[in-house]
Amino acid sequence: MFSPHSLATILTLAASVALGPLSTDMYLPALPRMTDDLETSVDQMQLTLSVFFAGFALAQLVYGPLADRYGRKPIMMAGLAIFSLASIGCAMATTVEQLMAFRFVQALGACGGPVLGRTMVRDIHGPEKAAPVLALIGTIMALAPAVAPILGGGLIIWFDWQAIFLFLAFFGFVLMAIYGMKVQESLKEEYKKPFNLSSVLNSYSRLLSHREYVGFTLTCSFVYSGLFCFLSASSFVLINFFGVAEEHFGFYFTMVVCGYVIGTQLVQRFSVYVGQRKMLLQGAIIATIAGIAMAVPSLLQKDTLGWLIATQVLFMVGVGMVMPLSMGGALAPFSDIAGTASSLLGFLQAVFAATVGIIVGHMYSDTPLVMTVAIAIMGTLTLVSYLLFLRQKDQSQA
Repeated sequence: MFSPHSLATILTLAASVALGPLSTDMYLPALPRMTDDLETSVDQMQLTLSVFFAGFALAQLVYGPLADRYGRKPIMMAGLAIFSLASIGCAMATTVEQLMAFRFVQALGACGGPVLGRTMVRDIHGPEKAAPVLALIGTIMALAPAVAPILGGGLIIWFDWQAIFLFLAFFGFVLMAIYGMKVQESLKEEYKKPFNLSSVLNSYSRLLSHREYVGFTLTCSFVYSGLFCFLSASSFVLINFFGVAEEHFGFYFTMVVCGYVIGTQLVQRFSVYVGQRKMLLQGAIIATIAGIAMAVPSLLQKDTLGWLIATQVLFMVGVGMVMPLSMGGALAPFSDIAGTASSLLGFLQAVFAATVGIIVGHMYSDTPLVMTVAIAIMGTLTLVSYLLFLRQKDQSQA
């Protein structure tokens, strides 16, 4: 068995949290080809992303309470089994409707990784050390969105888009075996909660009435929605508008991911000295400035690939700072219902992202305009959420 504090456990948790990014990012370079192969439209193909996030959101409402009752490990393994089998179904899809259905089921399994991965970090490392560890996991799992589009692009060239989903199925089965044989249960027996509707609703009510939990959740949800705007439209913008080759898409995406790694590294190295809340504010400001700077050329119809990527990299620095700090801040006060707190955060984050993704897909007009304006709005709302819900604590501490 791995020691709970070991690097092996951290790597396993990071791989679990990466299930979401892998499931979305790996097939991004294949979207234009899949649109042709399945004889569908751009907005229908973009819906396969939004449908995934809808399933991702709904299942999170159940994973946390189940994990608070039965433990993290068995629920994680069940989710991985669902994910892997649904990934095989995605590979076998012959219509976009079938793909959407299997993507929805795939999401039901995939969301256990991030929900329970975050929860296990909180279980093992406690409220004070959770945010830096989440930032470390964020740095490690950044390899997923960095490598995934490159690997996906390679699989398209060597095989076809179906190979992407078969790889995801294999990844899920391997993770399930590791959890079964090597990972220890992190939930202490005294923290186990009854699983019934009344108990679950009371926990959700307690969370939603907690001002800071709402503030941290909104900042996390808005900045992630800005990232999702890029995820849902970037392949069409880069490949169709700017003429980037499918096999080169992943390299541009890797540049963007480097911004996220920089953000998480800043949190790891400086949050203890600067203060987690002050760094969260700085991340929100960076995301806002980057989003607005990205949108201006689009509004003036003077888009360039270099400026788009540069400003998205800067936006991702903000994402890398805001997400681990807001997640850690949201879970910190709730050791007794950490799974439920993680579930609700993940649910709201996915609902926001799926909604924004549907809007961006519906309004997409073969230019970067809709994507860049949406990212600017999400960055601004991240900062507004901080100022409305979390700024008051800063002033009282000062």
